[in-house]
Amino acid sequence: MDATTPLTEESDPFCLSPLDSAALLFGAPWRRFAVIGDSLSAGTGGPSPGYRHRGWSDRLADVLRDVRPDLAYLNTAEDGATTAQTLDGQIDRALAFGPDLLHLPCGANDLLRREPDFAEIGQRLRRMYELASESDALLTTFTLGRAYVVPVFPDWSERVTRCNAITRELAAEYGAVVVDMWDHAVNARDGLLSEDRVHFAASGQAVMATEMVKGLSHVLARTTHV
Repeated sequence: MDATTPLTEESDPFCLSPLDSAALLFGAPWRRFAVIGDSLSAGTGGPSPGYRHRGWSDRLADVLRDVRPDLAYLNTAEDGATTAQTLDGQIDRALAFGPDLLHLPCGANDLLRREPDFAEIGQRLRRMYELASESDALLTTFTLGRAYVVPVFPDWSERVTRCNAITRELAAEYGAVVVDMWDHAVNARDGLLSEDRVHFAASGQAVMATEMVKGLSHVLARTTHV
């Protein structure tokens, strides 16, 4: 493809087609998919020309329904939610839903305080993992990417790096699928962010959905070969 030709969902090298995504997740056992957290969990973002205007979590639910039409899906994520608000207002509802696949947030909104308390962030995220692990659900999460920057905080990259380290540590401890967006090449793409300069637009949402499909497919492959 000519470098000047705009990408579409069909031509994007970082995206899988619905058919290829479903093939990767063929035989997936998950019947109840729940998502909690903030706007990253919710899949908030503006449109992108050539892409369906659909968040990553809804996209993933679509793929899982292609594989398992009886899938039940609950998304309680709220824009602006902190770890404290997610613990207080969302996780109990999600656990009552009885998920066997559960997505957890990574603490992005906690970083917007004048001085983030990283010990507190870690404690609250750990409590989420502890509660979630009681459900026997497979857990998933993201790290924050490089593209979103808050200029008012000169140490923003350091904040994200520390928060991502917490996410990676907890994910490893609890066997969660962590989709690492920090170093993903899509961060350098023009037009990745929505007009608000905060959320990934539809093109980024499509990429995150693909990365989640790949992450889940690795779990299936390990399970199959055990």
